[in-house]
Amino acid sequence: MTNQQSGKVRSVRLDHRQIRVLAQPLRMRLLGALRTNGPATATSLAVALGTNTGATSYHLRQLAEVGLVAEEPDRGTARQRWWRAAHDTSSWDPSDYDDDPDTQAAVEWMQVEHVRWMTEQAERWLTERATYSPQWRDAAGMSDAFLVIGPARLAALNQEISQLVLRYREASTPDEADARPVNLIHAAFPAQEQVR
Repeated sequence: MTNQQSGKVRSVRLDHRQIRVLAQPLRMRLLGALRTNGPATATSLAVALGTNTGATSYHLRQLAEVGLVAEEPDRGTARQRWWRAAHDTSSWDPSDYDDDPDTQAAVEWMQVEHVRWMTEQAERWLTERATYSPQWRDAAGMSDAFLVIGPARLAALNQEISQLVLRYREASTPDEADARPVNLIHAAFPAQEQVR
């Protein structure tokens, strides 16, 4: 059972070094898999992610060096090491790294990669939604909203949304009727001038 499943969400505010290490495709996928599915070996992660054990082991060690993953020594053997995510969520503000062009570049790459992942997930849902029950099709959804708001109020709105999501995460139980993992995607950014 992950801490997320037990109701205790662990968060980390990423520092410069963690951002630079995490800005690599396989490392992002490894951390995501450990956060979503719980502890695993490099071998099982390699199979799940379609890569090789050597690459998986190397990148897990890189993530461990900056405290994003940790070994689970009680589960391991002489031949198989088990790894877990050290945190359930990560956060940062892009302006945290204004003093470091290399970290700024890593943040920009991660944001572009995240948008690509969100688009992939939305497209997958649209392709597969007919295979879900009517209850799931009605519960799931996508929407957008247009607001005229300043940066301070937008930050407050995002904070309220984060707190609401955290409350639902901490209260979720895997034994809830028809429970399954859900991607909740939220984005807020200045709109381009447009006619709506």
